[in-house]
Amino acid sequence: MAVKVISVTGVGPVSFVKSARSRNIRLSVNANGVRVSLPRWTPYAVAVAFTGRHAQWIESELAKHTRSLLREGDKIGKLHTVHFESIPERSVPRTRVTPTKLIVMLKPSENSSDLSVQKRAEAAALRALKKEASVVLPPRIRTLADKHGLSYALVNVKNLKRRWGSCDSHGNITLSLFLMQLSWQQIDYVLCHELAHTKHMNHSAAFWTEMKRMMPDARMIAKRVRHIQPALTPTKTATAFDDDMTY
Repeated sequence: MAVKVISVTGVGPVSFVKSARSRNIRLSVNANGVRVSLPRWTPYAVAVAFTGRHAQWIESELAKHTRSLLREGDKIGKLHTVHFESIPERSVPRTRVTPTKLIVMLKPSENSSDLSVQKRAEAAALRALKKEASVVLPPRIRTLADKHGLSYALVNVKNLKRRWGSCDSHGNITLSLFLMQLSWQQIDYVLCHELAHTKHMNHSAAFWTEMKRMMPDARMIAKRVRHIQPALTPTKTATAFDDDMTY
């Protein structure tokens, strides 16, 4: 199996792997980088051009695998702040989530940027977001449903990483805990989006008419939210992704 690393414009270093088992060009992205498998008879230039045409998609996929370093004072969601707390060397390093703090215990031999410490901090951050979302989102979607004369069956909060929310044919709504990092306007957009699906299980003209009835600026907000990936995004403010408009 021949492997050749080539720097592709707009992408960076890419590992091109020629294999007798490959029948076409296949592109994959993970935490280790970009990999392209191709048949032995395919010229590298063809695979390079193919990769370049998918530069935008590769960039978005790489962002999913990029670890956000959690630092002292970072904001998680709407309510929590990250704090690193020193403990004796022989103590067991734990994490604790209070109503306003995310506390990561740190031994003298550890650094806050160590991978093991960051993994502990990330796990705690997800707990904090889940706690916030479980408290805030159900009553908010109930308020919106009552306001706009819509109904749903159940609402759940989960660690969704590929979408902000979903609604099944029975009216059960699932929301991503990462919503707590969006602005309030964007959160309401997602909640209304899922509520609209209780009437229209598609994105037809009727669906968007319903969205406009609830939020006149829905199309504009949709363009912004569409380019944000549900992922842990620590920030120095209470909102990771602000809107241009006051809400």
